[in-house]
Amino acid sequence: MTELKCACGEVALHLEGTHIMATECLCSECQQAGKLFADLPQAIPVLDEKSATGFVLYRKDRVQCVKGAGHLCEHKLKADSKTRRIIAGCCNTPMFLEFTQGHWLSIYTRLWPENSAPSLDMRTMAGEAPDGVVLPENVPNAKRHDFRFFARLLLAWAAMGFRAPRIDYVRKTLNA
Repeated sequence: MTELKCACGEVALHLEGTHIMATECLCSECQQAGKLFADLPQAIPVLDEKSATGFVLYRKDRVQCVKGAGHLCEHKLKADSKTRRIIAGCCNTPMFLEFTQGHWLSIYTRLWPENSAPSLDMRTMAGEAPDGVVLPENVPNAKRHDFRFFARLLLAWAAMGFRAPRIDYVRKTLNA
């Protein structure tokens, strides 16, 4: 079991078992959200020098909020979006991204202590990298979400019996 906490320690997540994959996303929405979160007081930046956001994907049934759920706030870039980004409102720490109809959570890599996050498996949405950014070739740099990405998600979903649990403990909205 892995325990991850927000910067002030008021919110804690327990992660069980192994992750699905570790990714860096370069989509324009993650870049937009990363810039917005960076402007919040005391926020931990999620964008790296390439404007990529690191995530470790876990099955929803393997992630529990064990402390401070009342501090969690959702943020959607568009009101009708099926994607919501969750931050700990106590200290503005980005915690995870949820595709509400999906079976996984994308946990922000920056929550792990330095050099302890799972190794990067791939970059996604590299086609939306900012002009002038040169991506290293240490992992695949998929222009979009590719077959490998969807295959791993499908295998995890099958292992869950094709269920998509609801995350019902996030009840606040970020006013940003």
